[in-house]
Amino acid sequence: YFYPDLPKGYQISQYDQPFCHDGYLELASGKKIGITRVHLEEDTGKLQHQGNQTWIDFNRSGVPLVEIVTEPDFADSSESDEFLKEIQAIVRTLGISSADMEKGSMRLEANISLRPEETTELPDYKTEIKNVNSFRFVKKAIDFEIIRQAKILDAGEKPKQETRGWSEAKGETVAQRGKEAAHDYRYFPEPDIPPLEFTPDQIARWKEQLPELPAQLRQQLIDKYHLPPAQATILVSSAARLEKFYQLVKDTDPLQAVKAIINAPEAQLNDLVMGKEATETDVEKITEVAQRVVAAQPKAVADHKSGKSQAQFFLIGQIKKELNNADVNLVRTVLDKILAAE
Repeated sequence: YFYPDLPKGYQISQYDQPFCHDGYLELASGKKIGITRVHLEEDTGKLQHQGNQTWIDFNRSGVPLVEIVTEPDFADSSESDEFLKEIQAIVRTLGISSADMEKGSMRLEANISLRPEETTELPDYKTEIKNVNSFRFVKKAIDFEIIRQAKILDAGEKPKQETRGWSEAKGETVAQRGKEAAHDYRYFPEPDIPPLEFTPDQIARWKEQLPELPAQLRQQLIDKYHLPPAQATILVSSAARLEKFYQLVKDTDPLQAVKAIINAPEAQLNDLVMGKEATETDVEKITEVAQRVVAAQPKAVADHKSGKSQAQFFLIGQIKKELNNADVNLVRTVLDKILAAE
């Protein structure tokens, strides 16, 4: 088919011989989500609609893309949210991709249909929410779609099989086009791509080179450092945060270290210091600036003394304006001492 995001007129995609099939991913709850297939295809361009005009960004058009197709094993949006975040953590741990949704290197699509609780057969329809670029948005879209479809079914009708998008402005899914059946895609072999063949020795070598996966790392953090599962999950989802934790935990209580890392912007992790890493020079510099800020902000100091917690955040922000790389926890400690002496 000709479509502006694929200017050559068709999309190349693995069809009958995907790289992976018939697997599963186990969630922290113990539930297994079936993986139907993992196949390679080429990415498309990005369409941006503005009024009556459509702009086309071709930067990703033709770029290799991994598509993961699951079985219909999700019972609600919380399970799909956990699954998607685990996939992102695995992809990042393996170094496959940055999986940054704001940059278009990871996108989410949900197929949704409802069936009566007493039945086991899948419904004969489904709606697909396309190209969602946020965990939060796909969760909202699923929750909205469940309510929308339930109302249609309760009225004795059947939801249309169609592709829908998520409108954050409206807070709802919106219809895009009717959804085709498989035969409508008119698959045909691409004659210019040779087959890919891997030897058992290659596969064995690649397996040996695999790093520890997020589930293993998460369990190590829980067992060795007694971190809450939610905090361990956040650390494992970011290689930079996990590396910083291992660096800080040598000299700092694990729970204090993980709290500081989670609260710090990722761009400032390299400058985060705690415990023995905080030098006298760091303290002297922060103290000098903090004293100047406190003297210049008498109203904020008075608000703090009257119990307004926002005043402390304001003062910390003023200090951080002058010391961009200062550790927030160290700034708070120094500030507390100065305010206590006021």
